[in-house]
Amino acid sequence: MTVVPDVGLALVGCGGFGAYVLDAVRDIPGLRVVACADPDGERARVLAERHGAHVAASVEEVVGIPEVDVVVLATPPAAHADGAVTALRAGRHVFCEKPVAVTLEAAARVAEEASRAPGVFAVDHVLRYNPILRLLQRLGEEGLLDPLRRFLFENDASDEDLGPDHWFWDPAHSGGIHIEHGVHFFDAAAALMGSDPVAVHGTEVRRDGGPVDIVVATASHPGGSVATHTHSFTHAHRAERQLMRLDYGFAEARVTGWIPTFATVTAWTDEAGAARWAQLPERADELLAVPGLRPHGGERITVSVQRDAGSDRPALGRGVRRVVPHRVDVVIDLGGEERKPHVYAESVRAAMTDLLHCAAHGGTPVADARAGLTAVAVAEAATRSAESGRTLPVTVPSGTSVGPSA
Repeated sequence: MTVVPDVGLALVGCGGFGAYVLDAVRDIPGLRVVACADPDGERARVLAERHGAHVAASVEEVVGIPEVDVVVLATPPAAHADGAVTALRAGRHVFCEKPVAVTLEAAARVAEEASRAPGVFAVDHVLRYNPILRLLQRLGEEGLLDPLRRFLFENDASDEDLGPDHWFWDPAHSGGIHIEHGVHFFDAAAALMGSDPVAVHGTEVRRDGGPVDIVVATASHPGGSVATHTHSFTHAHRAERQLMRLDYGFAEARVTGWIPTFATVTAWTDEAGAARWAQLPERADELLAVPGLRPHGGERITVSVQRDAGSDRPALGRGVRRVVPHRVDVVIDLGGEERKPHVYAESVRAAMTDLLHCAAHGGTPVADARAGLTAVAVAEAATRSAESGRTLPVTVPSGTSVGPSA
């Protein structure tokens, strides 16, 4: 991918994540940091000095700087919608940290603005740019994996740095766990399933004397597929664990880490399928490629084929009958947990590269405004379902004429 030369970027929100984004994207060819803005002037100054940039206080101020082409929004979630609309109306491109907004109404406002603004809008749904999930999508497109029947994600996350007064626990600032964190995985499920959910049932559990810290959402997708999402912010850092289990019928994938760096696939197949699976290691660079993401060189795909591991009689599952006597075991390894920082930063870089490519050459980012809006629609429905105890439909507001979600 190429981008136009000399693209000026302004960061709004100079906390830890804002600094992280700048470190991830600052060496994209043609991109330079022009301004750093934060209501805390000292925080903005420190970051601006590091990048040789102007100091500003707000999104309104940075869009008044002529050299600014792209605005990165790394503010707390409740400020995303207003910041995005302000920047889009000023003709800037916008890279917005998730969620797009903390309410569906505000997310729809952003999506509508993005549909008519000259600038390109992308949301940092970083899993869209993860090499393992891209590989699984490609295997589905090639027919090695059947359509996904069930998506299961279990997230035992840390609350060690989330004190009782942290904004994360306040739905007015974060939107609640489904919106602040769950949007990543509602969006990942939609990408892997190739569909948006039609209904969702939510559950939430409140810590004794404290905030809601465990949430569950079960989302029904068209065609009889289902996605279950569990997020628990209840663990020490060292005890964190995440598992994504993907049921393809005759195959299963298990993906570990909320930033995936390791996965296994087990599949039952015939002789022609076994031969195709066996070719994956020599195609590793192609299958794991994400434009804008630089591999570290240690990525590996290994395949083991056990011929005649099962009977050659037809096997039947959910109405599908096949002769699949051979078992295939695949390991996709991006370097394990120690490579998580690299994969995370490079995925952010890939998302920004996607936005810049679309700004220069046209097109719609993979993680576009509609993806952000749809994820918030599912998250808000899950939240309301948990409060009411009823399964609720997922309704994406009409009139937001942004492109279809990839």
